[in-house]
Amino acid sequence: MRQYLLAVQLDESAREAPDEEVRAMMARTGEVTDEMKAAGSWVFVGGLEHSDVSTVVRPADGTTTITDGPFAETKEQLGGFWVIQVDDLDQALAWARKCALACGQPIEVRPFGDASRWR
Repeated sequence: MRQYLLAVQLDESAREAPDEEVRAMMARTGEVTDEMKAAGSWVFVGGLEHSDVSTVVRPADGTTTITDGPFAETKEQLGGFWVIQVDDLDQALAWARKCALACGQPIEVRPFGDASRWR
């Protein structure tokens, strides 16, 4: 089994959706998450605040600087994510399709790297 990140790509320059649309989207994404849990694929899910409340810590010359705002100046930011565990990319893409339809946003699918490389 391999873990994948299904990353919601949110266009922060788009207008805010009305509350009823947000509630409907949350219900749809909740149903997909429940389906993932029932299938044994779900590992973790999380939504993120907008990037304007982020803080970036950057290394430079053996020290760090801390700045407000997103790492990259772009209208598309990470809006939320699912971490899933499935057999292969085809299964990850099948979940990504359901997620994209549920939240109405593009979903980037990325496999996790081999954890042994980071030790």
